[in-house]
Amino acid sequence: VQLQASGGGSVQAGGSLTLSCTASGGTFSSYALGWFRQAPGKERAFVAGINRGGDRTYGTDSVQGRFTISKDSAKNTVYLQMNNLRPEDTAVYICALDSVGLGEVYDYWGHGTLVTVSS
Repeated sequence: VQLQASGGGSVQAGGSLTLSCTASGGTFSSYALGWFRQAPGKERAFVAGINRGGDRTYGTDSVQGRFTISKDSAKNTVYLQMNNLRPEDTAVYICALDSVGLGEVYDYWGHGTLVTVSS
């Protein structure tokens, strides 16, 4: 399975971006998916996840109410809608896939897309 993320860019605080991550290979509907981010000088951190059925989502406290994760199995794509962006959201955003489907261990990773939020 390969993952290709896109949609990053530069925005001002309060702005919005939508990230996309398309998977090739495998059975997309069987996978749980997640977004992580790595800010400059910091370790990679979990942002949001969605179960294989697409009916349960979860996210870190700092993005609750601002970020929404969703998936379109027909397009083999997972999205991260990011609203009301803050400078502290600046990071490389990386999509990941859990082939077992439980959302516990992510075993495939994309290369990431850079999001820069200016104040």
